[in-house]
Amino acid sequence: MQGLLHGKVAVITGAGSGVGRAAALLFAGHGAKVVAADINLEGVEAVAAEVVANGGEAVGVHCDVTDAASVDAAVAKAVEAFGRLDVMYNNAGITTKAGQGFLETGDADLATLTAVNVGGVIHGCQSAIRQFDAQGGGGAIVMTASVAGLVGFGGVVYGSSKGAVTSLTRTLALEVARKGIRVNSVCPAGMPTNFGGGILKASDAARQHTASHHPLGRVIEPEECAAAALFLASDLASNITGVNLPVDGGLAAGKPIV
Repeated sequence: MQGLLHGKVAVITGAGSGVGRAAALLFAGHGAKVVAADINLEGVEAVAAEVVANGGEAVGVHCDVTDAASVDAAVAKAVEAFGRLDVMYNNAGITTKAGQGFLETGDADLATLTAVNVGGVIHGCQSAIRQFDAQGGGGAIVMTASVAGLVGFGGVVYGSSKGAVTSLTRTLALEVARKGIRVNSVCPAGMPTNFGGGILKASDAARQHTASHHPLGRVIEPEECAAAALFLASDLASNITGVNLPVDGGLAAGKPIV
C-alpha cells in the first residue's frame, strides 16, 4: 500500500525538532521527499539523516523564515533536489519568554514574535504559491497555528500572532482556491517540545498541569499534531480548504460539565 504522500515533495520549516521533526519523519514514511528546513542547520541535518536511515529521501537546509530570500532558497532546494513542490508546511514558530506577561512584552519581543509567527508564515505561503503557479497550479499549504489562535488560552501576544495565522488560513484559502491550491492549519494545544523553553519536557508537574486543561486529560504529542498535518497535506483532504483544525484534546470545544 502506498503512503498518503507517495511521490510528493514537501518543504517543512522548523523541522529541526518537535512537530517539524515528527512531520519530517511521518511525511517521509508516507512516501514524501522532504526538504527539512530550520534555522538550526545541525539539528535539521540530523533529522534528514534520520529520514534517510529509515529508508526515506530528505535533505536538510538552513532556513530563517523571517528572511523571504531564505525561504525562497528552501523551496528552490526542493525543486533542485526533487524536481517540484507539492506541500509547504509552515511549521516554524516561537513564543514569548516563560512568565512574560502582556505589559512586560516590549517592542523588540513583539517584533521578533511577529517576524517569525506571522512574517515567516507569509513568506512560506508566498514562496510556495509562486512555485505552484510555475508548475501550473495545485498544491497544499499547511500551517502550525495554535488553539490560542481560536480561543483565549496562553499568552496574549502569542495568541494574537496565532490568531493572525488562523485568519490568514481562511482568507488565503479563498484567494487561491481558483488555482487549485488548498490552505489549512493545525491548531495544537500544549505539547512537550522545545517550544517555550521545553518546560513540558523537563517537568512532569508542568505536563500534568497542561494536561488538566485538555478534556481528554493528556498533553498533545508532536506526532499527533504531525498526523493532522499529514492528513491536511494529503489527497484524503482534497476538498478541504480554509480549515483551522484543533488538535487540542477537546480544549476549543469548551469547558466540560462535571
